[in-house]
Amino acid sequence: MVRNIPGSIATTEMSSEYVKSGPLPSVEDSQGKYGKESYQPIPVFVAIWTYVSYFILTVRGHFIDILRKIGIVKVGREIVDSNDPFKMTREFERFFTRNMYMLIRDCWERPIASVAGPYVDVVDRESDDGNWTYKFPGTKKRCLNLGSYNYLGFAENSGPCAEAVKDTIRKYGVGNCSSRAKYGNLDMLSKLEKMVAHFVGKQDAVVFGMGFATNSTNMRSLVTKGSLLISDELNHTSLIVGAKLTGAKIEVFKHNDIEDLERKLKNAIIEGQPRTHRPWKKILIVVEGIYSMEGSIVKLPEIIALKKKYKAYLYLDEAHSIGAIGPTGRGVVEYWGCDPNDVDIMMGTFTKSFGACGGYIAANHDIINHIRKESHSAIYGVPMMPPVAQQVISSLNIILGKDGTQDGQYRFT
Repeated sequence: MVRNIPGSIATTEMSSEYVKSGPLPSVEDSQGKYGKESYQPIPVFVAIWTYVSYFILTVRGHFIDILRKIGIVKVGREIVDSNDPFKMTREFERFFTRNMYMLIRDCWERPIASVAGPYVDVVDRESDDGNWTYKFPGTKKRCLNLGSYNYLGFAENSGPCAEAVKDTIRKYGVGNCSSRAKYGNLDMLSKLEKMVAHFVGKQDAVVFGMGFATNSTNMRSLVTKGSLLISDELNHTSLIVGAKLTGAKIEVFKHNDIEDLERKLKNAIIEGQPRTHRPWKKILIVVEGIYSMEGSIVKLPEIIALKKKYKAYLYLDEAHSIGAIGPTGRGVVEYWGCDPNDVDIMMGTFTKSFGACGGYIAANHDIINHIRKESHSAIYGVPMMPPVAQQVISSLNIILGKDGTQDGQYRFT
């Protein structure tokens, strides 16, 4: 079965409305390059001490493992089957977990007993064996929330979004219990898809119940064997998993390095496919809008220029940028003042700015109809739950000002 990304469509009325206010103020630096990045340099002492600390912890870990083998240290002893096929690949992971992670485990995986709002109720716990097991005394502690993806504060248990979700549960229930190919294609999902498409400035959109799966299960419907996928080296795991499932040849370019990306594109076009040297069926560039671990923003104008120059396609993951940047929250495309039609596939999630879960892919009608027919998630998976869809619809209405208030604009500022 041949899987092709349908050809680009001319600028639509929606995208004209999207950019009617004209380009945003220039974000060029003094050298005229878009988004030149600068990171705070790591002090030499800090770098050296970090490596020394890891060395000390490694030596300590091997010493503790010796004590475990002779039975002096009881906790952390592992009985590993010698025929375990994963023993070679997981040994360091187990060593790190036993001897380093367990020292600081209490800082992670902390259960909370409240909505993930500005403040959270953290469940207290105690350990008598070095964080291997926990006891829960039944108390909680009120803490300031500095680790949530709740960017705009829509993850609430009261207010207009929560009330709308309650009404939806009364009407639709909690689950669909079917794929969209059968009885799971609710009218509210179609409504949400139209809203998303309008919001990001594309012709159409399709939504999914899980953000990770939006990338990992749908990229195979866009490229396959005989195609080339060029990925930023710091792309999210969901993009990496999705790329591996496509069967396409994968090339990795240095993070946000336009020169390296152009080299990869040039070589791909000159050399063609391995052994046969035939032209690639298609070339897909995959980037993120905001790289959450680094805080860097994709150099979108330059990547779009390369995409046009070498006639490639562009897949943009806006998981962390949609709703978070741009004057009206429309992500990096709006931030840079680009035309949405210059980005072939726009992906995003609802787990950050919208206080919900799931994800979307927005593109022209042909691409979205193609994904609906080919996507494993769309065909076999249970779609987004009605309460979750309503949460996204309600938060989008507030962001767009359709609720009659300025609450959406207030959340941006």
